[in-house]
Amino acid sequence: MSAAPGSSSLPTSRLRPVSSGLPDFPWDTIADAKAAAAAHPDGIVDLSVGTPVDPVDPVIRDALAASSEFPGYPATVGTRELRDAAVGALSRRFGITGLDESSILPVIGTKEVIAGFPAQIGVPAGDLVVIPEVAYPTYEVGALLAGAQVLRADTVDAIGDREPALIYLNSPSNPTGRVQSAAELKVIIDWARERGAVVVSDECYLGLTWEGSAHSVLHPEVCGGDHRGLIAVHSLSKVSNLASYRAGFLAGDRELIAELLSVRKHAGMIVPFPIQGATVAALNDDVHVDAQRERYRVRRDKLRTALLGAGFSIDHSEAGLYLWATRGEDSRTSQRWLAERGILVAPGDFYGPAGAQHVRMALTGTDERIDAAVARLSRK
Repeated sequence: MSAAPGSSSLPTSRLRPVSSGLPDFPWDTIADAKAAAAAHPDGIVDLSVGTPVDPVDPVIRDALAASSEFPGYPATVGTRELRDAAVGALSRRFGITGLDESSILPVIGTKEVIAGFPAQIGVPAGDLVVIPEVAYPTYEVGALLAGAQVLRADTVDAIGDREPALIYLNSPSNPTGRVQSAAELKVIIDWARERGAVVVSDECYLGLTWEGSAHSVLHPEVCGGDHRGLIAVHSLSKVSNLASYRAGFLAGDRELIAELLSVRKHAGMIVPFPIQGATVAALNDDVHVDAQRERYRVRRDKLRTALLGAGFSIDHSEAGLYLWATRGEDSRTSQRWLAERGILVAPGDFYGPAGAQHVRMALTGTDERIDAAVARLSRK
């Protein structure tokens, strides 16, 4: 019997498109604003994505080349050198103690691991995952991919009597740049431990703190030196300009790290060997990190002054790669106003309903493009 016109003999009707259960991809919704900004006679200043634009330091590139002749399969667990380098960097840069090589797991970029974490760690379908009220979209996506429910909450009081399987923290925050104090983090961790919830802390912006101080959940002032139930997510994309390398790692609870390793070995989730070599160099060298932080500090100061002069208010933004700005209007209205001046930013509604009156402006433009944005904002 032949198939009816327009039908298929393949059993595609039994498949449920995974994408049907996910929100629209945010960046697909700003094509009009991008086109408007690109029409500016002096070109677009694209500050919508936190994409590094500065060179990769030669010490990292040399290490990448030196590791490029290895012909075999690397191990999912990563080299001992990489794990030791991660322990050393976390200690030097952030005062984290109590880690060893069994506390570290390299990952293929941190977006991948955040999207897969609930499923890989075994969050039961229908269980609860808590994400920040204003949040990086991938936290929600990862929960939905695992069939979990999502609750946006910044405090344990907002969670109420519900008992989540997993709580995401993000301090410093993307997009707001908000930093939670050690005391605030400790309250959440203690509450989670009483209920058997795992805490995953996205700390990709910890090395870019401009005002005050920021703490890892693994810092002894936060967790008392006890890493049980805690995973910190760290990325080299921002501080070392390695977004294209997809270089990151997890640190924390040895049992959780071992479980994730077991799952990821089966799935073949392996960081390429040359990238592992480059990661070692990046983690062992603080000079390039300090130089990059200073570049961002200068750009931040310029953009902050220009935004305030253009009638925006800036909330939080004490850390990270973004300015969280508002004029007390719908975020898409502010985005259009900036696009008319050739500046593309991300509307705050990308990050949840509570962001609907803000825009996120990244610091990741070249010095020339940052100066162009400042000049356009200064024109009345």
